[in-house]
Amino acid sequence: MLNMDWNITFKSNGLSYKLMLISEIEITESVENLVDTAIITLPEAVMNKVLDFENTIARGSEITIELGYDNNLKKEFTGYVKEITTNDSSLKILCEDSLFLFRVGVKDVEMKPTSMKKIAQSLIDQIDKSFKISCDFDIGYEKFTIHQATGYDVLKKLQEETKANIYFDSENKVLHIHAPYLEKGGDVVYSMQKNIEKSSLEYKRAIDKKVEVTIESIDLKGKVRSYTTGTTGGDKITIKVGAVSEIDMKKIAAVALQQNNYDGLDGSIDSWLIPFVKPTYSAHFIDEDYPEKSGIYYVISTVTTFSDAGGKRVVKFGVKLG
Repeated sequence: MLNMDWNITFKSNGLSYKLMLISEIEITESVENLVDTAIITLPEAVMNKVLDFENTIARGSEITIELGYDNNLKKEFTGYVKEITTNDSSLKILCEDSLFLFRVGVKDVEMKPTSMKKIAQSLIDQIDKSFKISCDFDIGYEKFTIHQATGYDVLKKLQEETKANIYFDSENKVLHIHAPYLEKGGDVVYSMQKNIEKSSLEYKRAIDKKVEVTIESIDLKGKVRSYTTGTTGGDKITIKVGAVSEIDMKKIAAVALQQNNYDGLDGSIDSWLIPFVKPTYSAHFIDEDYPEKSGIYYVISTVTTFSDAGGKRVVKFGVKLG
């Protein structure tokens, strides 16, 4: 039987601290969300003594969470303490990945012409120049205006308009901007007969779901342009974007259509800490009872929990890769 192990360290004011007591850890990661989060729950008091972190762990402290079995630990989360709360006789440490650093105001500016990569680089230049950008989905803007906004606000607007996967690799200090399902982080094998506790997977085919996507853009002269693709009469999705070219409108429409209409497994599986997996991994899924469901699927998100009850990982699949 495997023994559960964990290591949580904080860095604050040049000093390192190790957390020696936990009740539960929950880590949520997704390529579809701007931010990955971790919630550490502790008892509010130990031996009738209230836990006090005021002089050690505070907002902005760096945090690293490692989990595993039998001293074989994997780095599950790197980020920053956003808030410490007390509620229902427990204490929670709420953490975010590097998006936390970008929740600060940036200067007002009108950029024209520009691109998604240039806009993101301008945020990095203002907030933390140690970050790099990995971008292979560079939508162009005829004009992009930033007014009374934080770095988070700008990234959120870019994600909403372009439907790109925008997320941080906090450990390597990289801001990723990609079209969905293209960035590959690694490989993992799941078998319904070997390492899956339970599943809620249902195979869906694109041909069975009708979707119609319309992109609306207003050019520099105030003229409204639109582009529609997909199946006429299907579920309608309308996305309003800034001043982008017709070519880029088609790129955004293609991404939105793929996100809402693809061959793949809808739902998730429950597994354990082994095998290790992250969003962007290619999951080689095997089901000996229903071989038609077997294939390679893109991992969209994971929710990892760790407590006295054990370690569990809920893995959500997306588009079928092969």
